[in-house]
Amino acid sequence: MAVHTSESSAAGGAKGVGLGLALGSALAFGGSGVAAKPLIEAGLDPLHVVWLRVAGAALVMLPLALRHRALVRSRPALLLGFGLLAVAGVQACYFAAISRIPVGVALLVEYLAPALVLGWVRFVQRRPVTRAAALGVVLAAGGLACVVEVWSGLSFDAVGLLLALGAACCQVGYFVLSDQGSDAGTEAPDPLGVIAYGLLVGALVLTAVARPWTMDWSVLKGDADMNGNAVPAALLLAWIVLVATVLAYVTGVVSVRRLSPQVAGVVACLEAVIATVLAWILLGEHLSAPQITGGAVVLLGALIAQSSAPAKHSEEPVATGGPEREQLSSRETAA
Repeated sequence: MAVHTSESSAAGGAKGVGLGLALGSALAFGGSGVAAKPLIEAGLDPLHVVWLRVAGAALVMLPLALRHRALVRSRPALLLGFGLLAVAGVQACYFAAISRIPVGVALLVEYLAPALVLGWVRFVQRRPVTRAAALGVVLAAGGLACVVEVWSGLSFDAVGLLLALGAACCQVGYFVLSDQGSDAGTEAPDPLGVIAYGLLVGALVLTAVARPWTMDWSVLKGDADMNGNAVPAALLLAWIVLVATVLAYVTGVVSVRRLSPQVAGVVACLEAVIATVLAWILLGEHLSAPQITGGAVVLLGALIAQSSAPAKHSEEPVATGGPEREQLSSRETAA
């Protein structure tokens, strides 16, 4: 009984840390928009901001890439997939989508990713999921619709919607690939190495798409306007690179490994709420009553999802149990 209680406490502690990291990641990712918008309004093309973000983060993480260079030989497909989907794919598809459809609509479609993650777990990995986790996704998606006020500017553009769906699928790749090897113990690929090489791959791909040699570099030497306040453009870029990219990816990937792709995906919906609140505080973009209500619903959905699913490596089944989880529990008990 004492051993079981100790194991349960350890699992609960790991889950708590994972939830904290997921919330930190959502906060960091959510802070990118309020820093990027002044740079775009100052004269930078959105794709150039994305390239600066990813390329800057890749440069910061370069020492870690060199340290984990063995991953290039042992996990080339993982590194390539993470760079193409989790870094370049999400960014490029999203910014291409908002050039054709309203930002709110694109954001809602992109954050259908948690539902798609549940579909991946259930139908591709053939693992059961809890009803509560599915309910959390539904609540989060509904609340997100209120946060972005999807009804205020809906216009049907097939290409734009497909691009937003592409961003959602790439975000599924982010959660699924972040979880790869998490059950391999000491053989698991180091998350910092995966992120470092993913950013390098993403930077190379985005270089071809964004063509940074056409960028107006002089914008970075001046100030950008943030709700009437002059802020150095270089300071905003530093925030985007160090906090909204490096810190966001590191905490996000580690949280997925401690929780699960489906739970971390629902918690990530908080990014939209955080982005909206920060825009209210820093950019003067006021929240409406439906947005406040929607934010509360997103929080509720995330809470239900994270409280209903076990932590990583827990003996508790995802739903009613399954042979894969039982075999894993047996190996852990034997160890």
